Amino acid sequence: MHCPYCHNPKTNVIDTSHDARGGTRRRRVCDNCGQRFSSYERPVLATPLLVKQDNTREEFSREKLMGGLRIACAKRPVAAADIERIAGEVEAELQQLGKAEVSSKFVGDSVIEKLKELDEVAYIRYVTVYMNLDDLEAIRKEIDRLRATKT
Repeated sequence: MHCPYCHNPKTNVIDTSHDARGGTRRRRVCDNCGQRFSSYERPVLATPLLVKQDNTREEFSREKLMGGLRIACAKRPVAAADIERIAGEVEAELQQLGKAEVSSKFVGDSVIEKLKELDEVAYIRYVTVYMNLDDLEAIRKEIDRLRATKT
């Protein structure tokens, strides 16, 4: 692992911890400049191709998913760690399916369920795009449906 500060190729691991998503966090110190930094490792497992509504196929992109989550959660009290967690959980669900192809609807449905529990405003923002709610009446119905499930 190269030091991100001085690019020295020699660093030492001073602490290692594991998380529930199967990743490993390592705390490191550079042999050259003495700076400390963390690295995160996770196994690279195969994810299925996503079959979109128009029957085109696309590789799953964790970065694309996180971009959508960041937009939905913009200016909301949602921690970056929560966005990472949701992306990791969705990716793990896809990998555990063990299929070559999965409908993109699976990803969208999984995300909206997780956002509904995390932040209602972020949920509505995501659902507005995901379900193509293009008028105020459709958005109002979704808000009413969300409120009805809360009581």
